[in-house]
Amino acid sequence: MATPRPFLGYEKSRNTPNIVVDGSPNEATVLTLTHWPGQWQPEGTQVDTSAEMAFAYLDSPIDHQPAAVVTNNHFDQDGAAGLFALVDPDGALEQRDLLVDVARAGDFSTYRCRNAARTSMILGAFADPSRSPVAADLNGNMESDTALLYESVLPELGAMVTDPAPYRDLWAAEDAALSASEEAMTEGRVQITEQVDLDLAVVEVDNAEPDRMGHRFGHLQLGPLHPMAVHNSTDCSRILLAHRRRFLYIDRYETWIQLRSRTPPQRVDLGPLAEALTRAESGATTWTAQPPSSLTPLLRSERDSSLDLEVVLAAVGGHLRTAPTAWDPFPS
Repeated sequence: MATPRPFLGYEKSRNTPNIVVDGSPNEATVLTLTHWPGQWQPEGTQVDTSAEMAFAYLDSPIDHQPAAVVTNNHFDQDGAAGLFALVDPDGALEQRDLLVDVARAGDFSTYRCRNAARTSMILGAFADPSRSPVAADLNGNMESDTALLYESVLPELGAMVTDPAPYRDLWAAEDAALSASEEAMTEGRVQITEQVDLDLAVVEVDNAEPDRMGHRFGHLQLGPLHPMAVHNSTDCSRILLAHRRRFLYIDRYETWIQLRSRTPPQRVDLGPLAEALTRAESGATTWTAQPPSSLTPLLRSERDSSLDLEVVLAAVGGHLRTAPTAWDPFPS
């Protein structure tokens, strides 16, 4: 039987031997269970999410110096599920599949069980100061807010993932957006074409489709489709979304971490591509790109583009084929 360990905020844990789940170690960390880039992963814990690493640790405990507490330096769904596994091992093992699904819903925007998707939405709402049940106590300081959020949700997570109904006001609107997005796909108002050699999915959305809310990690975003609807429909790690005359390219989060279940193509620097597309626009709009170190780097047209999808796709494909690798999440 695994020994439960209490959660302690990251700042306070700097003087207490601790296990970090889904973050980076501090001065007192004796074991780090994280899929984050550049972090060494103990033998037997090389899996896709940090929550799965925590469960692997429960299956086969690792020899390490004594640790009194568990901690994390940021708040998200994978962190919550992984911490819960060590805070309440017996309860977590009973709900293992659901908790792993919550972690994947938060990090990868995929889900198998709708309750897991809804729990991910609830956790996202907790982190949103405009909707959070603990908004009055959030002060904008990342370390103190992270501690408060985990202290608030960890005691409730077991019940939450089993039955999210009591938290309906935190997930209902986003859940409806997910259903509407899935319906648009089913009814043919969205077309997905995969370019397997590039691991690229081209998602064409009917012009009449509205913008819908969806969360990534702990933040809301707007787009024509909920990201879970897209990511549940394709395994491609690169997404090019076309809606009206706006374009959005995304490197999925799976390419930022040490993914173990498959080997997606490594990221490239999208900056030169943004510059080339801006030149091709002849002043119609500017294209911007986030650096490859971003969690989910975006390349987008800031306003309506003068370019046709075929032109954009040719430029994106050419750049992905020829640009050098700019991000490697695995330790050298």
